[in-house]
Amino acid sequence: MSAAEMTPQTRAWLDQPALARLWDRLRDRLERGGLQVRGRLRLDGVTAAEREALALLTGRPYTGDAVSIALPDLDAQLRTGAAERGLVEVVAELRGPLTDRPAARDARRAAAEAVWAAADHALRSHGLADAAWSGPWLEEVRRAGTLARLAPENARRLIVQAIDVMALLAGPASSGAGLASGSPGAAGLPGRGELAERVTGTAHGLDDGTLLARIVLRAVARSLDVAPPQDARSRRELWEAAGVAVDRVSTTVLTHGLAPLGDEPTVRLLRDRTRAGFETHLTLRDLNRMTWRLPPDTEVFVCENPRVVEAAADRGCTRPLVCVSGNPTTTALTLLDALHAAGARLAYRGDFDWPGIAIANRMIGRYAARPWRMRATDYEQHVATARDRGTPLPPLTGAPVDAVWDPELTPAMTALGVAVQEESALELLLADLLSPEDPPA
Repeated sequence: MSAAEMTPQTRAWLDQPALARLWDRLRDRLERGGLQVRGRLRLDGVTAAEREALALLTGRPYTGDAVSIALPDLDAQLRTGAAERGLVEVVAELRGPLTDRPAARDARRAAAEAVWAAADHALRSHGLADAAWSGPWLEEVRRAGTLARLAPENARRLIVQAIDVMALLAGPASSGAGLASGSPGAAGLPGRGELAERVTGTAHGLDDGTLLARIVLRAVARSLDVAPPQDARSRRELWEAAGVAVDRVSTTVLTHGLAPLGDEPTVRLLRDRTRAGFETHLTLRDLNRMTWRLPPDTEVFVCENPRVVEAAADRGCTRPLVCVSGNPTTTALTLLDALHAAGARLAYRGDFDWPGIAIANRMIGRYAARPWRMRATDYEQHVATARDRGTPLPPLTGAPVDAVWDPELTPAMTALGVAVQEESALELLLADLLSPEDPPA
């Protein structure tokens, strides 16, 4: 029998019930102490059978119901006795492999730090380390603990893939476009499936329900300063706001009064609906079929709330109007990009609240659009009118946003402290949308 093997008789004696509490306590003690044999172990309330077995094991007599055992002495006794091995080996033989808990904890900590180091490196490599959203987003993901439940290599791959997606959405850091500058991603980016395949190797890598999609959308929400999505519709809208088409038919942009030139079937259909006074929802698929040619000196009005389109249609307004329905989607941006490229001048109107100002900043910056009744004097007039009518206005919430087109607007909003929704100025907007040829209401 080799010294590395324990005889069945020795093992059976060591594994007797009277010594079970000793080995259980020792396992916990050794694992917590990094498998170091040091100090003493005290057992209280020992029975007569335990006292006898402990005396035979250690070679020392015990009296009373408390026993204190020096672990180095027990280790030496086991090595020179029938076990022929030390204390750590005996406990492992009787209770299964032991874990060096401090070492395992250090290894987990090091592996976790390696994940975040990889994330930091990826952000720097893509020029996103200084983006306003990146630090808070990483901290949010870290606090959530989701990645900590994955194998370190899986966690590292996932967070790097998420950053790779954000880099594609942001575009070149020097371009001034995309999420890197806080504006919606450029229209023309691939659909979600194509984007997923480029980053993960599978078209389903960013499907709803995947952890990668959830983490990316958290980053997108922070980059656009909007709330994280809570349902399928808000997830789709957030992808669209980032410039990613979930598909090309389910999301539309609402229009009224557009009358492009040309004989393409989609163009003729849009023109016919405009002549009939109907509003039209255009899909991304529709837009991809169209070549835009416009009458000279066309000005297109852009609003945020569909109620403006509805009222314009009811009133018989004929000036071109596009509704982006909040944060502009890929479909809305594709249309506005095409109209802008075709020579249209754009006039933009949104809500007088901080998210509305942020959207207006992006739209006015992207298209050199004319602010449409969105200056400080307009805001003050809307507030005065609402108060004269006794109409309650909601308070402004969140951090103030500077309006790039009017340095007096943000101070005026901060001073009055109320938000004014777009439809509160509906009559003024409709008056602008009536052309000289339109009949009076």
